[in-house]
Amino acid sequence: MKRTIILLFLNVLVLACQDQNSNNLQDTERNEGAPNIVIFFTDDMGFADLGVQNQLSDVKTPNIDLLAFNGVQFTSGYVTAPQCVPSRAAMATGIYQQRFGVDDNNFNPMPLDVETIAQRMQSLGYATGFVGKWHLEIDKNSKDWFKQYDPLADVANFNPKDIPLSEKKKYFPNNRGYSDTYFGYLEQFWATYDKKGNDRPESYVSDSTYRLDAVNEASIAFIERHVNEPFYLNVAHFAPHVPLQSTAKYLARFPQNMKERRKYALSMISAIDDGVGMVVDKLREHGILQNTLIFFISDNGAPLGLDMNDAPIEDRNEAWNGSMNTPLIGEKGMLTDGGIRVPFIMHWPKVIEQPKVISEPVISLDAVYTALQIAGADDSTLAQLDGLDLIPAATQNSSYLNERPLYWRFWSQRAIRKGHYKYLDVGGNRQFLFDYSVTGYELEVPIEDNLDIARELEAQLDVWESGMPREMRIQPNSQEVRKYSHFFPFRVDVQD
Repeated sequence: MKRTIILLFLNVLVLACQDQNSNNLQDTERNEGAPNIVIFFTDDMGFADLGVQNQLSDVKTPNIDLLAFNGVQFTSGYVTAPQCVPSRAAMATGIYQQRFGVDDNNFNPMPLDVETIAQRMQSLGYATGFVGKWHLEIDKNSKDWFKQYDPLADVANFNPKDIPLSEKKKYFPNNRGYSDTYFGYLEQFWATYDKKGNDRPESYVSDSTYRLDAVNEASIAFIERHVNEPFYLNVAHFAPHVPLQSTAKYLARFPQNMKERRKYALSMISAIDDGVGMVVDKLREHGILQNTLIFFISDNGAPLGLDMNDAPIEDRNEAWNGSMNTPLIGEKGMLTDGGIRVPFIMHWPKVIEQPKVISEPVISLDAVYTALQIAGADDSTLAQLDGLDLIPAATQNSSYLNERPLYWRFWSQRAIRKGHYKYLDVGGNRQFLFDYSVTGYELEVPIEDNLDIARELEAQLDVWESGMPREMRIQPNSQEVRKYSHFFPFRVDVQD
């Protein structure tokens, strides 16, 4: 009898080991296949608005922080523009947006002849998904496009509602390489699937769910739809961009005695953080977290409205969205770091075995390059992009990142950063030189004491800019002058 019991126990043990080996083999097979890629791209989130940035104590982002603690935190992470549309155009393509004429929000929609990361991913066998804010379609600012669409029409009377849906759809993400889309802003989304993961005819759907919860739920549904194949997912939360909206669930996480706009921004960021946690949990549940590359980046710095006035959240004329750029100089719309230096995190457990903090400058274009490189893009494809591979920096030495220049041009500003120095020209008659070697942040130094450095950077900037289809608008009294007057009050040459 005892022998029978022992044999039965051994049989159960063998079967259990076989099941465990089978599960391990399944996980190994998944981990050795093509990696999944998820890019979170938030909206108007300031440099200080993650706990891991270690700038402000009121932020609660445990899930996003965990990505950094187990991955790579780039403390000098940049985007290509201090405004939504141009920054998103670069993120959608891996190319400086000036190369195809999307210099600012007035040059929407993104041209149809520009190949997107999603189109390239599809050619590599990936399922592709877009959830949230696209902002590369026809909108109220598309007057430049409208001149070409209808040369005889009166541009002054342009209204995007008058454009046929058949024309608008050409610029939607599901016609730019994304097989699955749930894109939208507040309570209306253009969807090719529902939040239960079922196919649906592409059309607008009304979704009364809180806008960030809707994005979180649609992201999870996409993963469930494609869990057995390699996928690329872009999750673009419309937050903490105005209008400031939240729910009791998220507002309750923060004290009453704080600025209302700050509280709403923090609660919206907390909702984003919940969504990141949901995605990570879903990836882990299906055994694919190890082989999923995740990036978390903001599209530009926070709009401060200069003085961070805590106006009622219903006041649409107040620019401050409650987000913070501490300790950076400037805000959205500026090419100082407050406009373009953002939270930037990379996470890939299979490859990044040791957490790392990297201070060398990187840019959103690098995320696109890295994603396509690990997905199997060939050299000819990668040569068309403007970024660099971040895997060597994440796993070995990151010093090579100091050797290449990063470029910007926006409104009447242009800038270049290479290594520890940044040169900035505002309006054609105000030049700045910043040194990062002392504090890691912008420290203005006299150009006259560093002429060789300034001239070399300016010459490189001239060469880069010479290849752009649009000329820079030289406007000594342009709209950003007031911003520079505020943040550099002791400079005579930046007064209104």
